[in-house]
Amino acid sequence: MESPSNPGKGIDVGFLPSTRGMTDRTGQLIDLWNGAWIAAVAVAVLVWVLVLWSVIAYRKRKNDNTLPVQLRYHVPLEIMYTVVPIIMVGFLFVFSTRATAEMNDMSAEPDLEIEVYGKQWSWDFNYTSDDVYYSGDRISFMGDQVGAEETLPTLYLPVDETVEFTIKSRDVIHSFWIPAFLYKIDMMPGQVNSFQVTPQEEGVYSGKCAELCGEFHAEMVFNVAVVDRETYDAEMEKLREAGNTGTRGDEYNRQYQIRESSNGID
Repeated sequence: MESPSNPGKGIDVGFLPSTRGMTDRTGQLIDLWNGAWIAAVAVAVLVWVLVLWSVIAYRKRKNDNTLPVQLRYHVPLEIMYTVVPIIMVGFLFVFSTRATAEMNDMSAEPDLEIEVYGKQWSWDFNYTSDDVYYSGDRISFMGDQVGAEETLPTLYLPVDETVEFTIKSRDVIHSFWIPAFLYKIDMMPGQVNSFQVTPQEEGVYSGKCAELCGEFHAEMVFNVAVVDRETYDAEMEKLREAGNTGTRGDEYNRQYQIRESSNGID
């Protein structure tokens, strides 16, 4: 397994750890990010120009001992100061809502379905469309361990195929995050979340838990390998040959027992 790729082109096009063509949805987020920054910089430049102009134009003149006007109203300016920010926030709201809706759209017919379980402190991947699974164990980065990157759980995805993810937790709150995909989604005990994505660039990328979930949270990482269909099928066959057929469902979740306290409060 090669080391996770670093999509450095994203630094050039969006100052984000991704590229426009990484998935079918990263382009919208990069456009939103760049547009928000351009607007913020434009407003900052305008404000500083006006501040400097005011300092210079209305500075105290030599031999001018008169007291400046302490209270003054300018209704058109007051209206502008109110209306313009509302319009700006409105534009940001519209574009943010549009990008969020596109990121969360699940109207496409998926080519395959994958169920992901977060657990302390690793991952289970159920390739439900292929009826095989991978169950990860905790990986320790303590000491001088060599080759730890190659032993990480690896999630295989076929390039240019729409994947529908079902996201669950086996114990506590986790968060499923693939930085290169510019997408993160919470994993809540007893709750099912889902999303769709179409990876469009082959490579190996890093994934991690983005929610503090306990002592070894920092070691809860994994690889995401976007590969061609032939390689994907070969990896599924390896799981099948290893006896990892079927799925590891909710029956492997941590079971909690609610005990009644001495004062009668659950």
